[in-house]
Amino acid sequence: MQYRDLGNSGISASVVGLGTWVTGGGEMWHGADDAESLRAIDVALDSGINLIDTAPAYGWGHSETIIGRAIRGRRDKVVLATKCGMWWEDNRGSFHYHLDGKDTFISLHPDTLAIEIENSLRRLDTDYIDLYQTHWPSKEPDFTPIEDTMAFLMKLKDQGKIRAIGVSNVSIEQLEEYRANGDIASDQFRYSILYRAPEADVLPYCAQHGIATLTYMSLEQGLLTGKVGMDRVFDPNEFRSNEAWNPWFKLVNRPKVLAMLEGWKELTEKYNCTLAQLVIAWTAAQAGVTHVLCGARTAAQAGQNAAAGALTLEAADIARMRNDAVALGNPE
Repeated sequence: MQYRDLGNSGISASVVGLGTWVTGGGEMWHGADDAESLRAIDVALDSGINLIDTAPAYGWGHSETIIGRAIRGRRDKVVLATKCGMWWEDNRGSFHYHLDGKDTFISLHPDTLAIEIENSLRRLDTDYIDLYQTHWPSKEPDFTPIEDTMAFLMKLKDQGKIRAIGVSNVSIEQLEEYRANGDIASDQFRYSILYRAPEADVLPYCAQHGIATLTYMSLEQGLLTGKVGMDRVFDPNEFRSNEAWNPWFKLVNRPKVLAMLEGWKELTEKYNCTLAQLVIAWTAAQAGVTHVLCGARTAAQAGQNAAAGALTLEAADIARMRNDAVALGNPE
């Protein structure tokens, strides 16, 4: 496993991190097997992963609770990252979406953040969080100035409840304002070989300013593992059925991706790896990318993803994979 700094925080985290959205279960994931989730976390840690990323909104606290159980007795071996700002206990904040029977709101106001941090500490069974990230930026009509949010987060840092502050899903302008009001260690956002938009702004900006990057959906919800064939049909409530979010899952687009992945067979043979490991390694090798978050429903998936953290691809193969992805063009 390779390890890289989380910005200027002084924290070293594994290049491959364990994303735990699926650990929370819920309707869009058709639930989760808690026993298998615990095994997956165990295997991830035993395989060199020390970065675990979660959020209160993943299963309404369930993901954090499972992680708290899994890391008991080895908290000092884990770089624990969670988030704040997704609120569902009442209607404070700006409406975000309805999911699993709950209305969720974006609230980055100090009064709700004060409740959130204590809830996360309790569920995670810890007295500090290594990386505390805003989940989504504040928005109208109940907009909280970034200055107010950062003042409270810096206060939490001074109190020792969090070690470093990160952001997620923000624009460059918002990221600059966050930086102007305190110390920002990381930025988390969607990025993959099929979704390269952050290369135009976010990735170079973070590289220039020494900000760690945590990429999510880098395997495009399993599409880039090669295990989602043409016969796969998704439940309407499943996240992958949202073709607006990921149009590559459309039946008209899927054959192009599968053909590209088939063409990489010689690369998986060359590196003695799976397609998922090849794609993770490609992502980690891109300019500005420091950490790649990968979800794992099973212990086997966690172990396989972790192994990608030790895989180094040759420059020519990295370029070839990019060229193949670019040749796909835009999805219909």
